Amino acid sequence: MNHLMNTYARLPVAFASGEGCYLQDTEGNRYLDGLSGIAVVGVGHANPRVADAIAEQAKTLTHTSNLYEIPLQAKLADRLCALSGMEKVFFSNSGAEANEAAIKLARIKGNREGIKKPTTIVMDGSFHGRTMATLTATGNRKVHAGFEPLLSGFVRAPYDDIDAVALIAANNPDVVAVFVEPVLGEGGIHIPDANYLSELRRICDEHNWLLMLDEVQTGNGRTGKYFAYQHTSCIPDVVTTAKGLGNGMPIGACLARGEAAELFAPGNHGSTFGGNPLACAAANAVLDEIEDNNLCARAESLGKRIVSGLQAGLNGNNRVADVRGHGLMIAVELNEDAPELVSQALDQRVLINVTQGNIIRLLPPLTMSDAEADELTAKIVALVQS
Repeated sequence: MNHLMNTYARLPVAFASGEGCYLQDTEGNRYLDGLSGIAVVGVGHANPRVADAIAEQAKTLTHTSNLYEIPLQAKLADRLCALSGMEKVFFSNSGAEANEAAIKLARIKGNREGIKKPTTIVMDGSFHGRTMATLTATGNRKVHAGFEPLLSGFVRAPYDDIDAVALIAANNPDVVAVFVEPVLGEGGIHIPDANYLSELRRICDEHNWLLMLDEVQTGNGRTGKYFAYQHTSCIPDVVTTAKGLGNGMPIGACLARGEAAELFAPGNHGSTFGGNPLACAAANAVLDEIEDNNLCARAESLGKRIVSGLQAGLNGNNRVADVRGHGLMIAVELNEDAPELVSQALDQRVLINVTQGNIIRLLPPLTMSDAEADELTAKIVALVQS
């Protein structure tokens, strides 16, 4: 009898070990990882620096709670603020928890301003997590199904539609924030207009709203900058991240500046495990890897290489609607649903994801070599052509 709750449609494989961009299953078969545990293992499986940091910290101190100062947490906060332009950080254990913190910041702001129903604008096609607040914020009815009644305090707009946000601004005096992904991840690697974030910033400034960016998937170097908004002139008030920050260790962060950085006070938010010494040791090692090996720039060049190869290999294929990417967030959009490609790829010893039914999503490690990138490209081309 399987005593696990039925929350995942798991593939019939179990992995025993990993190294770099490869995983090995319990039968000894080797797989090229084009997914990185869904944008988590950015600096590669069993990264020596990260593994050593975890091992050394585990032998010293794993947990004390946030009742006390945690030097590694303070160090990580300093580094993230320097990288982001933010001023304060709250650490959690996941992206959903980081997003919960952002939503709470918007609620606190609204209540302080005397707004009875503080409302956050969220986008169709988005994904923010599976807690009650974050699944409500998510723009996907499939995620909502079965969890009604959803929470109040959210209003939806089409993604990459500034006019829709402006219309809400003109008609809803309860809005206090906009919460958006710089690139839709789970929604299919949809990349907005180059001016989208800057225009959202303008509207937020006009109405004294917070601009809050969910960089859980886009952050930590994946798009070619440490944060995706750094490709633009836009500076958010709040930015969240997780996934690649810990390279597999559970950690999330909600960063804020200005007014937003001062909204929390002792007693109105917290986490037992958030920012513990073990997770922070791992995250500091991840930052060392990204900085010392120039992995942001590497993600940009690798992404261009893979997208170019996919476009060349799939040119003229009637099955393909689009090939696009932003750094190492890459999509092959098909003209038909093809969820079976995930298991077919597994048979070919490559790990991919199909999201929205018809979009192959690739999120490979930032440490991938040119040869490994070419191998991934060739496998995807063959898979689509088969």
